[in-house]
Parts: sequence; C-alpha cells; structure tokens
Amino acid sequence: MHKALKGTESYDVCQFLSCGLSTFMMFHGKNNCTFKKIFRFAYCSLSPKMESSSREIVFFLNGLNDTKSNKLIYFSCSFLIYLFTIFVNLTLVVTVMLDRVLHEPMYIFLCNLCVNGIYGATGFYPKFLLDLLSDSHIISYSACITQLFTVYTYILCQFTNLTVMAFDRYVAICKPLEYHSIMTPGKVGKLLLVPWLLPFCEIIIGYILMARLPFCGFKIDKLYCTNWDVVKLSCIDTSVNNLYGYVIVIIQFIQALLIVISYFHIIRTCLRSKAEQNKFMETCLPHVITLTTFYLSAAFDVLYARYGSSSSLQGLRNFFSIEYLIIPPLLDPLIYGLKLKQIRRSVWRLLSRKVSALM
Repeated sequence: MHKALKGTESYDVCQFLSCGLSTFMMFHGKNNCTFKKIFRFAYCSLSPKMESSSREIVFFLNGLNDTKSNKLIYFSCSFLIYLFTIFVNLTLVVTVMLDRVLHEPMYIFLCNLCVNGIYGATGFYPKFLLDLLSDSHIISYSACITQLFTVYTYILCQFTNLTVMAFDRYVAICKPLEYHSIMTPGKVGKLLLVPWLLPFCEIIIGYILMARLPFCGFKIDKLYCTNWDVVKLSCIDTSVNNLYGYVIVIIQFIQALLIVISYFHIIRTCLRSKAEQNKFMETCLPHVITLTTFYLSAAFDVLYARYGSSSSLQGLRNFFSIEYLIIPPLLDPLIYGLKLKQIRRSVWRLLSRKVSALM
C-alpha cells in the first residue's frame, strides 16, 4: 500500500503509454485523431505526477513488529514516562530560573542539560507513541531526516554538556580561589552555546553526506531512524559516510579523555582534605553517575548497531537502541535533584508556595 518510489518508475509508465499508443495506431490507422489525443492526454497527465511521486521516499520501521499484542500497555507506560520526563526536567529548569541563589555556573549548566533532555525526549517520543497506536509503522524521508537531526544533536549536545560540566567542577575544586575570575558571565555564556553549536555543525555535515545517497532498500530494523541504518540502505559506496562517522567517534573520545583528565585532577585534589571530599561527593558524584549512564548507553547502541547480530531478539535490540533516549533524560534531574541540597531546598520552597497559593 505504501511504497518508496524510484525515479525509474516514471519512465516505465511513460514508456508503457508510448508503446500502447504505437501499437494502437498500428492496428487502427495513423490518422485516428480521437484516440491519439486520449493517449497523449493520459501520457501528459500521468508523467508529471509520477515525476513528483518519484521524489517521495518512505521507510518502514520494523522495530515494533513484536509489540502488536501489547500495544496499549506499551503506549500507556511510554506516555507516562514521557510526561514524567518533561515534568521533572521542567521543574528543575524553572527552579533554577526562579531562585537567584541557583544562578551559579554549575546550576546553569545543569539547566542546559535538562533543556537538552526535554529536546531529546520530544524528538523521540511523539513519533514512537503514534507508531504504537498505528498498524503501519512508516516514516517519510523528510520526517526521518528531522528525527535523525533531533536525536543526534541531543546525543552530541549531551556529550558536550557533560564535558563542560566536568570542566566547571575541575575549576571549582582544583582552583577555588580563581573560580569566579575564570568562570565569568561571558565565558559561561560561551560554554552554554558550544554544546548546541558544535553538534549542529557536526550533524549538518553528516546530513550533506547522507543527502547524496540513493536508496535500494527501505526497511529499518529500529524503532526510529538512525544514521547507520539509513546509510546501510544506500545503493552506492558509503566509505565517506563511514569515515565521517569515525571522525565523530574520535571527537567524542577526545571529550571523554578531557573528562577523565579533569576527574583525575579532581580526585587527586580531594584526597588532600576532608572538606574537598565532601564537596566531591555532593557535586561531582551526580555528574559521574550521569556520565557513566549516558556513555555506557550510547556505547552499547553504537557497538550493537554495527557489530550486533540481526538474528537476535528484537526486544533486546530495541532496548539497546532507546536506552540512552529514555534513561538519561529521566534520571539526570532526579539524580541532581536528590543529591544537591540547594536544589532540593529550592524545589521544596517552590512547591510549598504553589500549594499555599492554591489553599
């Protein structure tokens, strides 16, 4: 019913009509103007329509094939998780914005992390929820590109955000006397923009490399569009795309290395005094948990997508592919909200005021 049309189909239909016209005229005479006009009309009418349709590409998402019997249960759970993810992230963002005590670089970077969590969840959940309610799991090429852009900017922005937060903790613990002279408002503003601008540039280059590819297949064994699964469907050599994928991995590896170096210096400084150890446990431990959760989730998905067996359980593949889209946006605000005393107090004050206003 739904097909991805190739450009050759327009030519086939036009050729069919031309042959039909020639055959008809051979049997009924060359001067039969009425039938000649009918064929010419059909040819001219269908040709532009088919040329227009030839630009439409539709992909089939096969990741939900095993969920048909429990669609309502999956939909209800996913919808509640999505709402709760938006709620906890918005709560933390609003708390940081309204409480002037929290207008410090650490909390501002945390706010940026939560905004990215909302962005990533919104790029994944709406289409996923619609597919759970639908019998045909399809996505157009333009919608697929949009989803790719959203999901991958979220992932790369998360990496960069975590790197910026590690740098902030390094300056706060290793150079406390110089903290405010280093983390000036201007520098904080730049560090807020970098996690968004760098991924945007990286994804735009990836999109340009993907836009040149013709496709010979249209089935994606995932719950959503991913770069590797779309590139694999190409009819031509994708070495350039693969090479650029490794460039992106190297960039993320460099960021991970910077985080490791930062925490090496942080831990070395914390070993010298009890006060610094307490500061590490309160402000750095949530960051370490967030880092570990996200990096492991993303690494599992990348490795499984490229080297995992396609014959393994669909449910296992689905889990690896959505883990980093569901767990980090949900857990990040909870981890920081529960661990950081200042945020706990501010959230409690905000909720108390709302309850008092309603009473």
